[in-house]
Amino acid sequence: MTALVLADSRFPGGGHVHSGGLEEAAARGLVRTVEDLAGFLTGRLATAGALAATFAAVATSDALSTVDRWLELDGEYDARTPSPAQRAASRAQGRATVRAGRAGWPSPILEALLAATPEPHHPIVLGALAGIAGAEPQDAALAAAYLAVSGPASAAVRLLGLDPFAVNATVVALSPRIQEIAVTAAKNRTMAPGDLPAPGGPGLDLLAEAQHRHHRAEVRLFAS
Repeated sequence: MTALVLADSRFPGGGHVHSGGLEEAAARGLVRTVEDLAGFLTGRLATAGALAATFAAVATSDALSTVDRWLELDGEYDARTPSPAQRAASRAQGRATVRAGRAGWPSPILEALLAATPEPHHPIVLGALAGIAGAEPQDAALAAAYLAVSGPASAAVRLLGLDPFAVNATVVALSPRIQEIAVTAAKNRTMAPGDLPAPGGPGLDLLAEAQHRHHRAEVRLFAS
């Protein structure tokens, strides 16, 4: 149940609204059709999605066993996210999730996480809340992997006017792969944080940085 709440678009944690580079990809004409979107989502799931799922699973395991290594875990996720824009987005989503989590699942474990790292990354907060609520690591990994594609999918409907039913079908088609990633992430939960996998997508990092630059330029333009 907890994983469903955390992955729900109505949950005020921000995971569902992050475009994950889709906005910039659309602006550059790299994603125009549902077929293009399918390729984009597949790539994002295998990289950013797998990374988020792994760290969410480990965070859930740590919360369930009350292991306090939050600073190390947060630092390792930071090291695996080379784009400053992506890191900032993850921490912004983390802040929103913390606010919602404190209301829904108040816990000393959450406070210990925030004492170690006041602005933790989103997958780590998501996993910690899942563990606090008694969910399993695979459940948290499933939610994190799903959010990695559902956010960009929603953005594609808004930005490109794609058929929402076709876009939803594209996400559904990824279900087997999402499940596989969640299973693998749960198996990795016993690894030391420094030994965790580091799947990366340089293209997504570049899109995120370009999008950030464009937004800053727009802000300067409107402020002048």
